[in-house]
Amino acid sequence: MPEKQKILIADDSEMNRAILANMLGDEFDIIEVKDGAEAIAVLKQYGTELSILLLDIVMPNMDGFSVLAAMNRDKLIDDIPVIMISSETTPSYIERAYNLGVADYISRPFDARIVRTRVINTIMLYAKNKRLIDIVSNQIFEKERSNNLMISILSHIVEFRNGESGLHVLHVQKITELLLRALIHKTDKYGIKPSDISIISMASALHDIGKIAIPGKILNKPGRLTDEEFEVMKTHSMIGASMLDQLTEYRNEKLVRVAYEICRYHHERYDGRGYPDGLKGEEIPISAQIVSIADVYDALTSERVYKKAFSHEKAMEMILNGECGTFNPLLLECLKEIADTLPTELKVSPISEEGVSMAKMKGVLEEMRRHEELHASERTLRIMEHEREKHEFFASVTHEIRFEYTSDPSMLVLSPWAARLLGTNEAVARPRKDKHIMDIFGEENIKGIAEALAGATPDNPDFTYKCKLKINGEKKDYDLICRAVHSDTDTARETGVMGIAVEA
Repeated sequence: MPEKQKILIADDSEMNRAILANMLGDEFDIIEVKDGAEAIAVLKQYGTELSILLLDIVMPNMDGFSVLAAMNRDKLIDDIPVIMISSETTPSYIERAYNLGVADYISRPFDARIVRTRVINTIMLYAKNKRLIDIVSNQIFEKERSNNLMISILSHIVEFRNGESGLHVLHVQKITELLLRALIHKTDKYGIKPSDISIISMASALHDIGKIAIPGKILNKPGRLTDEEFEVMKTHSMIGASMLDQLTEYRNEKLVRVAYEICRYHHERYDGRGYPDGLKGEEIPISAQIVSIADVYDALTSERVYKKAFSHEKAMEMILNGECGTFNPLLLECLKEIADTLPTELKVSPISEEGVSMAKMKGVLEEMRRHEELHASERTLRIMEHEREKHEFFASVTHEIRFEYTSDPSMLVLSPWAARLLGTNEAVARPRKDKHIMDIFGEENIKGIAEALAGATPDNPDFTYKCKLKINGEKKDYDLICRAVHSDTDTARETGVMGIAVEA
Protein backbone atom coordinates (compact mmCIF):
# COMPACT_ATOMS: atom_id res chain seq x y z
CA MET A 1 0.00 0.00 0.00
CA PRO A 2 1.50 3.38 -1.01
CA GLU A 3 2.57 5.72 1.77
CA LYS A 4 0.16 8.60 2.41
CA GLN A 5 1.26 12.14 1.65
CA LYS A 6 2.08 14.18 4.76
CA ILE A 7 0.20 17.34 5.73
CA LEU A 8 1.41 19.67 8.47
CA ILE A 9 -1.31 21.59 10.33
CA ALA A 10 -0.09 24.55 12.43
CA ASP A 11 -2.81 26.08 14.57
CA ASP A 12 -2.94 26.98 18.27
CA SER A 13 -6.57 25.81 18.50
CA GLU A 14 -6.84 22.11 19.24
CA MET A 15 -10.42 22.16 17.96
CA ASN A 16 -9.41 23.69 14.61
CA ARG A 17 -6.65 21.12 14.19
CA ALA A 18 -9.10 18.31 15.00
CA ILE A 19 -11.63 19.61 12.44
CA LEU A 20 -9.01 19.81 9.70
CA ALA A 21 -7.54 16.42 10.61
CA ASN A 22 -11.00 14.89 10.48
CA MET A 23 -11.57 16.39 7.03
CA LEU A 24 -8.29 15.12 5.58
CA GLY A 25 -7.16 12.21 7.73
CA ASP A 26 -8.61 9.46 5.51
CA GLU A 27 -6.45 10.54 2.57
CA PHE A 28 -3.36 12.02 4.24
CA ASP A 29 -0.91 11.44 7.08
CA ILE A 30 -1.54 14.38 9.43
CA ILE A 31 1.12 16.06 11.61
CA GLU A 32 -0.19 18.63 14.10
CA VAL A 33 1.66 21.47 15.87
CA LYS A 34 0.31 24.27 18.06
CA ASP A 35 2.63 27.18 17.23
CA GLY A 36 5.02 28.59 14.65
CA ALA A 37 8.22 27.46 16.40
CA GLU A 38 7.03 23.84 16.37
CA ALA A 39 6.04 24.26 12.71
CA ILE A 40 9.58 25.36 11.80
CA ALA A 41 11.06 22.38 13.67
CA VAL A 42 8.83 19.94 11.74
CA LEU A 43 9.59 21.69 8.43
CA LYS A 44 13.31 21.25 9.06
CA GLN A 45 12.82 17.61 10.12
CA TYR A 46 10.73 16.49 7.15
CA GLY A 47 11.55 19.04 4.44
CA THR A 48 10.04 18.12 1.07
CA GLU A 49 8.52 14.97 2.53
CA LEU A 50 5.72 17.34 3.52
CA SER A 51 3.18 17.80 0.74
CA ILE A 52 1.56 20.95 2.16
CA LEU A 53 1.34 23.21 5.22
CA LEU A 54 -2.01 24.46 6.54
CA LEU A 55 -1.05 27.55 8.53
CA ASP A 56 -2.92 29.79 10.95
CA ILE A 57 -1.88 33.44 11.31
CA VAL A 58 -2.38 34.17 15.00
CA MET A 59 -0.32 31.74 17.12
CA PRO A 60 1.85 32.05 20.27
CA ASN A 61 5.69 32.12 20.19
CA MET A 62 5.82 32.61 16.42
CA ASP A 63 2.89 33.70 14.25
CA GLY A 64 2.08 32.54 10.74
CA PHE A 65 3.79 35.49 9.05
CA SER A 66 7.04 34.70 10.88
CA VAL A 67 6.80 31.09 9.72
CA LEU A 68 6.39 32.30 6.12
CA ALA A 69 9.36 34.65 6.50
CA ALA A 70 11.52 31.76 7.76
CA MET A 71 10.35 29.55 4.89
CA ASN A 72 11.32 32.26 2.42
CA ARG A 73 14.72 32.66 4.06
CA ASP A 74 15.38 28.91 3.87
CA LYS A 75 13.80 28.67 0.39
CA LEU A 76 11.28 26.08 1.60
CA ILE A 77 8.41 28.15 0.24
CA ASP A 78 9.42 27.11 -3.30
CA ASP A 79 8.99 23.41 -2.56
CA ILE A 80 6.32 23.19 0.16
CA PRO A 81 3.01 24.89 -0.68
CA VAL A 82 1.24 26.80 2.08
CA ILE A 83 -2.49 27.37 2.49
CA MET A 84 -3.30 30.01 5.06
CA ILE A 85 -6.40 29.07 7.05
CA SER A 86 -7.60 31.85 9.31
CA SER A 87 -10.59 33.80 10.53
CA GLU A 88 -8.72 37.01 9.65
CA THR A 89 -10.35 38.50 6.54
CA THR A 90 -8.70 41.93 6.57
CA PRO A 91 -7.43 42.67 3.01
CA SER A 92 -4.01 43.75 4.34
CA TYR A 93 -3.58 40.39 6.09
CA ILE A 94 -4.53 38.46 2.97
CA GLU A 95 -2.29 40.60 0.72
CA ARG A 96 0.65 40.18 3.08
CA ALA A 97 0.17 36.39 3.09
CA TYR A 98 0.18 36.22 -0.70
CA ASN A 99 3.24 38.50 -0.87
CA LEU A 100 5.05 36.02 1.40
CA GLY A 101 4.29 33.20 -1.00
CA VAL A 102 1.16 31.38 0.19
CA ALA A 103 -0.55 29.34 -2.51
CA ASP A 104 -4.10 29.86 -1.23
CA TYR A 105 -6.07 31.56 1.55
CA ILE A 106 -9.15 29.98 3.14
CA SER A 107 -11.25 31.89 5.66
CA ARG A 108 -13.08 30.30 8.56
CA PRO A 109 -15.69 28.95 8.93
CA PHE A 110 -14.90 26.51 6.14
CA ASP A 111 -16.65 23.77 4.23
CA ALA A 112 -14.99 20.33 4.38
CA ARG A 113 -15.46 19.67 0.67
CA ILE A 114 -13.95 23.02 -0.31
CA VAL A 115 -10.94 22.57 1.98
CA ARG A 116 -10.26 19.04 0.71
CA THR A 117 -10.60 20.10 -2.94
CA ARG A 118 -8.33 23.12 -2.58
CA VAL A 119 -5.70 21.15 -0.65
CA ILE A 120 -5.62 18.40 -3.28
CA ASN A 121 -5.52 20.93 -6.15
CA THR A 122 -2.65 22.85 -4.54
CA ILE A 123 -0.62 19.67 -3.96
CA MET A 124 -1.19 18.60 -7.58
CA LEU A 125 -0.20 22.04 -8.90
CA TYR A 126 3.09 22.01 -7.00
CA ALA A 127 3.77 18.41 -8.07
CA LYS A 128 3.27 19.38 -11.71
CA ASN A 129 5.59 22.35 -11.24
CA LYS A 130 8.32 20.08 -9.82
CA ARG A 131 7.92 17.64 -12.70
CA LEU A 132 8.17 20.50 -15.17
CA ILE A 133 11.43 21.66 -13.58
CA ASP A 134 12.81 18.11 -13.81
CA ILE A 135 11.79 17.81 -17.47
CA VAL A 136 13.30 21.18 -18.40
CA SER A 137 16.42 20.36 -16.34
CA ASN A 138 16.90 17.12 -18.27
CA GLN A 139 16.44 18.85 -21.60
CA ILE A 140 18.82 21.70 -20.80
CA PHE A 141 21.28 19.24 -19.27
CA GLU A 142 21.48 17.34 -22.57
CA LYS A 143 21.81 20.54 -24.57
CA GLU A 144 24.49 21.88 -22.22
CA ARG A 145 26.44 18.64 -22.54
CA SER A 146 26.29 18.91 -26.36
CA ASN A 147 27.28 22.58 -26.28
CA ASN A 148 30.17 21.88 -23.91
CA LEU A 149 31.34 19.12 -26.24
CA MET A 150 31.23 21.60 -29.11
CA ILE A 151 33.30 24.09 -27.09
CA SER A 152 35.86 21.36 -26.45
CA ILE A 153 36.07 20.59 -30.17
CA LEU A 154 36.44 24.27 -31.07
CA SER A 155 39.10 24.67 -28.38
CA HIS A 156 41.17 21.87 -29.82
CA ILE A 157 40.73 23.10 -33.40
CA VAL A 158 42.01 26.56 -32.50
CA GLU A 159 44.77 25.44 -30.16
CA PHE A 160 45.98 22.47 -32.17
CA ARG A 161 47.67 24.93 -34.53
CA ASN A 162 49.64 26.67 -31.80
CA GLY A 163 50.74 23.55 -29.96
CA GLU A 164 48.58 23.97 -26.85
CA SER A 165 46.53 21.34 -25.07
CA GLY A 166 43.10 22.87 -25.53
CA LEU A 167 42.76 23.58 -21.81
CA HIS A 168 43.45 27.29 -22.27
CA VAL A 169 40.02 27.99 -23.73
CA LEU A 170 38.33 25.92 -21.03
CA HIS A 171 40.30 27.67 -18.30
CA VAL A 172 39.43 31.10 -19.69
CA GLN A 173 35.79 30.10 -19.74
CA LYS A 174 35.88 29.00 -16.10
CA ILE A 175 37.79 32.08 -14.88
CA THR A 176 35.37 34.30 -16.81
CA GLU A 177 32.43 32.62 -15.07
CA LEU A 178 34.01 33.06 -11.61
CA LEU A 179 34.85 36.72 -12.26
CA LEU A 180 31.32 37.41 -13.51
CA ARG A 181 29.78 35.91 -10.37
CA ALA A 182 32.08 37.96 -8.16
CA LEU A 183 31.29 41.13 -10.15
CA ILE A 184 27.51 40.62 -9.90
CA HIS A 185 27.75 40.29 -6.11
CA LYS A 186 29.92 43.40 -5.91
CA THR A 187 27.99 45.83 -8.15
CA ASP A 188 25.10 46.23 -10.56
CA LYS A 189 26.99 48.94 -12.44
CA TYR A 190 27.23 46.92 -15.67
CA GLY A 191 23.69 45.58 -15.69
CA ILE A 192 24.87 41.97 -15.89
CA LYS A 193 22.17 39.47 -14.90
CA PRO A 194 22.65 35.86 -13.71
CA SER A 195 21.27 34.72 -17.07
CA ASP A 196 24.13 36.59 -18.86
CA ILE A 197 26.85 34.53 -17.16
CA SER A 198 26.32 31.52 -19.40
CA ILE A 199 26.34 33.59 -22.60
CA ILE A 200 29.48 35.57 -21.76
CA SER A 201 31.46 32.56 -20.51
CA MET A 202 30.33 30.57 -23.55
CA ALA A 203 31.37 33.40 -25.89
CA SER A 204 34.78 33.58 -24.20
CA ALA A 205 35.63 30.24 -25.81
CA LEU A 206 35.88 32.07 -29.15
CA HIS A 207 38.30 34.77 -27.98
CA ASP A 208 41.24 33.50 -30.04
CA ILE A 209 39.51 32.00 -33.11
CA GLY A 210 41.30 34.56 -35.28
CA LYS A 211 44.57 32.68 -34.62
CA ILE A 212 43.41 30.13 -37.19
CA ALA A 213 44.59 32.63 -39.83
CA ILE A 214 48.01 33.34 -38.25
CA PRO A 215 50.96 31.48 -39.85
CA GLY A 216 52.14 28.50 -37.80
CA LYS A 217 55.76 29.66 -37.80
CA ILE A 218 54.66 32.76 -35.88
CA LEU A 219 52.20 30.99 -33.59
CA ASN A 220 54.71 28.35 -32.56
CA LYS A 221 57.90 30.39 -32.57
CA PRO A 222 59.84 29.42 -29.42
CA GLY A 223 61.66 32.73 -29.10
CA ARG A 224 60.62 36.37 -28.95
CA LEU A 225 58.63 37.66 -31.92
CA THR A 226 60.14 40.37 -34.10
CA ASP A 227 58.24 43.66 -34.40
CA GLU A 228 56.94 42.57 -37.81
CA GLU A 229 55.83 39.16 -36.49
CA PHE A 230 54.11 40.76 -33.51
CA GLU A 231 52.15 43.04 -35.83
CA VAL A 232 50.95 39.95 -37.69
CA MET A 233 50.04 38.23 -34.41
CA LYS A 234 48.03 41.28 -33.32
CA THR A 235 45.75 40.93 -36.33
CA HIS A 236 44.11 37.82 -34.82
CA SER A 237 41.69 39.92 -32.78
CA MET A 238 40.30 41.71 -35.84
CA ILE A 239 40.32 38.50 -37.90
CA GLY A 240 38.24 36.71 -35.26
CA ALA A 241 35.80 39.61 -35.03
CA SER A 242 35.51 39.69 -38.82
CA MET A 243 34.78 35.95 -38.93
CA LEU A 244 31.87 36.46 -36.54
CA ASP A 245 30.65 39.59 -38.32
CA GLN A 246 30.43 37.60 -41.55
CA LEU A 247 27.82 35.32 -39.97
CA THR A 248 25.21 37.67 -41.42
CA GLU A 249 22.29 35.43 -40.48
CA TYR A 250 23.29 35.43 -36.79
CA ARG A 251 25.28 38.62 -36.24
CA ASN A 252 22.46 40.19 -34.23
CA GLU A 253 22.13 37.22 -31.87
CA LYS A 254 23.31 38.09 -28.36
CA LEU A 255 25.85 35.26 -28.20
CA VAL A 256 27.45 36.36 -31.47
CA ARG A 257 27.45 40.03 -30.46
CA VAL A 258 29.18 39.23 -27.17
CA ALA A 259 31.67 36.89 -28.91
CA TYR A 260 32.43 39.70 -31.39
CA GLU A 261 33.17 42.14 -28.55
CA ILE A 262 35.43 39.62 -26.84
CA CYS A 263 37.32 38.67 -30.01
CA ARG A 264 37.94 42.27 -31.01
CA TYR A 265 38.62 43.91 -27.67
CA HIS A 266 40.17 41.35 -25.30
CA HIS A 267 43.65 42.80 -25.92
CA GLU A 268 42.59 46.38 -25.14
CA ARG A 269 43.93 47.78 -21.87
CA TYR A 270 42.30 50.03 -19.30
CA ASP A 271 44.93 52.77 -19.80
CA GLY A 272 44.41 52.83 -23.59
CA ARG A 273 47.66 51.05 -24.47
CA GLY A 274 46.09 47.91 -25.92
CA TYR A 275 45.05 46.97 -29.44
CA PRO A 276 43.50 47.05 -32.03
CA ASP A 277 41.57 50.29 -31.35
CA GLY A 278 43.36 51.77 -28.34
CA LEU A 279 40.14 51.93 -26.30
CA LYS A 280 40.41 53.28 -22.78
CA GLY A 281 38.61 52.58 -19.49
CA GLU A 282 34.90 51.88 -19.80
CA GLU A 283 35.04 52.30 -23.58
CA ILE A 284 36.07 48.63 -23.51
CA PRO A 285 33.03 46.29 -23.22
CA ILE A 286 32.94 44.66 -19.80
CA SER A 287 32.82 41.18 -21.36
CA ALA A 288 36.16 41.82 -23.09
CA GLN A 289 37.66 43.33 -19.92
CA ILE A 290 36.84 40.17 -17.96
CA VAL A 291 38.13 37.78 -20.62
CA SER A 292 41.29 39.89 -20.88
CA ILE A 293 42.18 39.20 -17.23
CA ALA A 294 41.20 35.52 -17.55
CA ASP A 295 43.35 35.17 -20.68
CA VAL A 296 46.39 36.79 -19.06
CA TYR A 297 46.14 34.76 -15.85
CA ASP A 298 45.94 31.43 -17.67
CA ALA A 299 48.70 32.40 -20.11
CA LEU A 300 50.98 33.17 -17.16
CA THR A 301 50.23 29.94 -15.27
CA SER A 302 50.47 27.68 -18.35
CA GLU A 303 53.55 26.42 -20.15
CA ARG A 304 54.11 27.75 -23.67
CA VAL A 305 56.66 27.04 -26.38
CA TYR A 306 58.36 30.29 -25.45
CA LYS A 307 58.21 30.10 -21.62
CA LYS A 308 57.72 27.99 -18.50
CA ALA A 309 54.59 28.24 -16.37
CA PHE A 310 54.55 30.75 -13.49
CA SER A 311 53.07 29.79 -10.12
CA HIS A 312 49.62 31.04 -9.15
CA GLU A 313 51.18 33.36 -6.57
CA LYS A 314 53.65 34.84 -9.08
CA ALA A 315 50.93 35.31 -11.72
CA MET A 316 48.70 37.14 -9.23
CA GLU A 317 51.63 39.35 -8.20
CA MET A 318 52.45 40.22 -11.83
CA ILE A 319 48.85 41.09 -12.69
CA LEU A 320 48.19 43.14 -9.55
CA ASN A 321 51.52 45.00 -9.90
CA GLY A 322 50.70 46.04 -13.45
CA GLU A 323 53.45 43.98 -15.12
CA CYS A 324 50.90 42.66 -17.67
CA GLY A 325 49.21 45.97 -18.44
CA THR A 326 46.55 48.00 -16.69
CA PHE A 327 43.18 46.46 -15.80
CA ASN A 328 39.90 47.72 -14.37
CA PRO A 329 40.51 48.17 -10.59
CA LEU A 330 37.06 46.72 -9.83
CA LEU A 331 37.88 43.54 -11.76
CA LEU A 332 41.21 43.26 -9.98
CA GLU A 333 39.26 43.27 -6.69
CA CYS A 334 37.10 40.45 -8.09
CA LEU A 335 40.25 38.55 -9.08
CA LYS A 336 41.59 38.87 -5.53
CA GLU A 337 38.28 37.59 -4.15
CA ILE A 338 38.40 34.39 -6.25
CA ALA A 339 42.18 33.95 -5.98
CA ASP A 340 42.09 31.34 -3.22
CA THR A 341 39.76 29.07 -5.18
CA LEU A 342 41.27 29.54 -8.65
CA PRO A 343 43.93 26.79 -8.58
CA THR A 344 41.43 24.24 -7.28
CA GLU A 345 38.73 25.27 -9.78
CA LEU A 346 41.15 24.92 -12.70
CA LYS A 347 42.48 21.53 -11.65
CA VAL A 348 39.13 20.03 -12.62
CA SER A 349 38.29 20.54 -16.27
CA PRO A 350 35.16 22.66 -16.61
CA ILE A 351 33.86 20.01 -18.99
CA SER A 352 33.71 16.78 -17.00
CA GLU A 353 32.76 13.35 -18.21
CA GLU A 354 29.12 14.28 -17.66
CA GLY A 355 29.63 17.69 -19.26
CA VAL A 356 27.76 19.54 -16.53
CA SER A 357 26.25 18.27 -13.30
CA MET A 358 22.52 17.74 -13.16
CA ALA A 359 22.44 19.27 -9.69
CA LYS A 360 24.07 22.41 -11.04
CA MET A 361 21.57 22.64 -13.89
CA LYS A 362 18.63 22.28 -11.50
CA GLY A 363 20.20 24.91 -9.28
CA VAL A 364 20.45 27.31 -12.22
CA LEU A 365 16.82 26.69 -13.09
CA GLU A 366 15.71 27.24 -9.51
CA GLU A 367 17.70 30.47 -9.39
CA MET A 368 16.04 31.64 -12.59
CA ARG A 369 12.62 30.55 -11.32
CA ARG A 370 13.00 32.60 -8.15
CA HIS A 371 14.51 35.64 -9.85
CA GLU A 372 12.28 38.69 -9.42
CA GLU A 373 12.74 39.96 -12.95
CA LEU A 374 11.14 36.93 -14.67
CA HIS A 375 7.54 35.80 -14.87
CA ALA A 376 6.77 32.18 -15.77
CA SER A 377 6.07 32.76 -19.46
CA GLU A 378 9.12 35.01 -19.81
CA ARG A 379 11.36 32.39 -18.12
CA THR A 380 10.20 29.70 -20.53
CA LEU A 381 10.69 31.90 -23.57
CA ARG A 382 14.11 33.07 -22.31
CA ILE A 383 15.31 29.49 -21.79
CA MET A 384 14.02 28.36 -25.20
CA GLU A 385 15.49 31.38 -27.00
CA HIS A 386 18.86 31.00 -25.26
CA GLU A 387 19.10 27.33 -26.20
CA ARG A 388 18.02 27.99 -29.79
CA GLU A 389 20.61 30.77 -30.10
CA LYS A 390 23.47 28.57 -28.88
CA HIS A 391 22.39 25.65 -31.04
CA GLU A 392 22.20 27.75 -34.21
CA PHE A 393 25.46 29.54 -33.50
CA PHE A 394 27.53 26.40 -32.99
CA ALA A 395 25.84 24.71 -35.93
CA SER A 396 26.77 27.67 -38.14
CA VAL A 397 30.47 27.77 -37.24
CA THR A 398 31.24 24.05 -37.31
CA HIS A 399 30.17 23.29 -40.90
CA GLU A 400 28.83 19.81 -40.38
CA ILE A 401 25.67 17.90 -41.28
CA ARG A 402 23.66 17.84 -38.06
CA PHE A 403 20.15 16.42 -38.11
CA GLU A 404 17.23 15.49 -35.89
CA TYR A 405 14.27 13.33 -36.91
CA THR A 406 11.01 12.88 -34.99
CA SER A 407 8.45 10.24 -35.89
CA ASP A 408 5.36 11.97 -34.50
CA PRO A 409 5.02 14.31 -36.22
CA SER A 410 7.26 13.06 -39.02
CA MET A 411 9.81 15.86 -39.29
CA LEU A 412 13.50 16.16 -40.29
CA VAL A 413 15.35 19.22 -38.94
CA LEU A 414 18.79 20.06 -40.37
CA SER A 415 21.44 22.51 -39.16
CA PRO A 416 21.54 25.70 -41.27
CA TRP A 417 24.85 24.79 -42.92
CA ALA A 418 23.63 21.26 -43.68
CA ALA A 419 20.44 22.60 -45.27
CA ARG A 420 22.48 24.91 -47.52
CA LEU A 421 24.86 22.10 -48.48
CA LEU A 422 22.03 19.69 -49.29
CA GLY A 423 19.96 22.34 -51.05
CA THR A 424 16.86 21.87 -48.90
CA ASN A 425 14.89 23.54 -46.11
CA GLU A 426 16.06 23.34 -42.50
CA ALA A 427 12.75 21.68 -41.56
CA VAL A 428 11.27 19.03 -43.86
CA ALA A 429 7.86 17.57 -43.01
CA ARG A 430 7.32 13.87 -43.93
CA PRO A 431 10.87 13.48 -45.31
CA ARG A 432 10.21 9.97 -46.70
CA LYS A 433 7.79 11.56 -49.15
CA ASP A 434 10.25 14.31 -50.11
CA LYS A 435 11.92 13.33 -53.40
CA HIS A 436 15.01 15.48 -52.82
CA ILE A 437 15.68 14.03 -49.34
CA MET A 438 15.10 10.48 -50.57
CA ASP A 439 17.49 11.10 -53.47
CA ILE A 440 20.18 12.16 -50.96
CA PHE A 441 19.70 9.30 -48.48
CA GLY A 442 18.17 6.55 -50.62
CA GLU A 443 15.50 4.04 -49.60
CA GLU A 444 18.09 1.40 -48.64
CA ASN A 445 19.79 3.72 -46.16
CA ILE A 446 16.46 4.79 -44.66
CA LYS A 447 15.59 1.15 -44.01
CA GLY A 448 19.06 0.46 -42.58
CA ILE A 449 18.84 3.44 -40.21
CA ALA A 450 15.36 2.31 -39.13
CA GLU A 451 16.70 -1.17 -38.31
CA ALA A 452 19.64 0.24 -36.37
CA LEU A 453 17.27 2.59 -34.53
CA ALA A 454 14.99 -0.29 -33.58
CA GLY A 455 17.98 -2.07 -32.02
CA ALA A 456 18.88 0.91 -29.81
CA THR A 457 17.66 0.96 -26.21
CA PRO A 458 17.35 3.69 -23.57
CA ASP A 459 20.44 2.22 -21.85
CA ASN A 460 22.39 2.00 -25.13
CA PRO A 461 20.95 4.69 -27.40
CA ASP A 462 24.04 5.40 -29.51
CA PHE A 463 24.91 3.73 -32.80
CA THR A 464 26.92 4.41 -35.97
CA TYR A 465 25.58 3.67 -39.45
CA LYS A 466 27.88 3.63 -42.50
CA CYS A 467 26.33 4.70 -45.78
CA LYS A 468 26.71 6.62 -49.04
CA LEU A 469 24.98 9.98 -49.36
CA LYS A 470 24.36 11.65 -52.69
CA ILE A 471 25.40 15.28 -52.30
CA ASN A 472 25.49 17.64 -55.27
CA GLY A 473 25.08 14.66 -57.57
CA GLU A 474 28.09 12.79 -56.16
CA LYS A 475 27.92 9.79 -53.81
CA LYS A 476 30.29 9.94 -50.84
CA ASP A 477 30.93 7.64 -47.88
CA TYR A 478 29.64 8.92 -44.55
CA ASP A 479 29.42 7.69 -40.96
CA LEU A 480 26.14 8.67 -39.33
CA ILE A 481 26.86 8.99 -35.60
CA CYS A 482 23.41 8.77 -34.03
CA ARG A 483 21.55 8.75 -30.76
CA ALA A 484 18.06 7.27 -30.51
CA VAL A 485 15.47 9.34 -28.67
CA HIS A 486 13.01 7.35 -26.58
CA SER A 487 9.72 8.22 -24.91
CA ASP A 488 9.62 8.74 -21.15
CA THR A 489 6.91 6.13 -20.59
CA ASP A 490 7.46 2.80 -18.82
CA THR A 491 7.31 1.01 -22.19
CA ALA A 492 9.92 3.28 -23.72
CA ARG A 493 9.84 3.35 -27.51
CA GLU A 494 11.98 5.20 -30.00
CA THR A 495 10.44 8.51 -31.03
CA GLY A 496 13.23 9.79 -33.21
CA VAL A 497 16.95 10.09 -33.78
CA MET A 498 19.54 12.87 -33.78
CA GLY A 499 23.07 12.83 -35.04
CA ILE A 500 25.96 14.06 -37.17
CA ALA A 501 27.06 12.89 -40.62
CA VAL A 502 30.87 12.67 -40.79
CA GLU A 503 32.58 12.14 -44.13
CA ALA A 504 34.46 8.84 -43.99
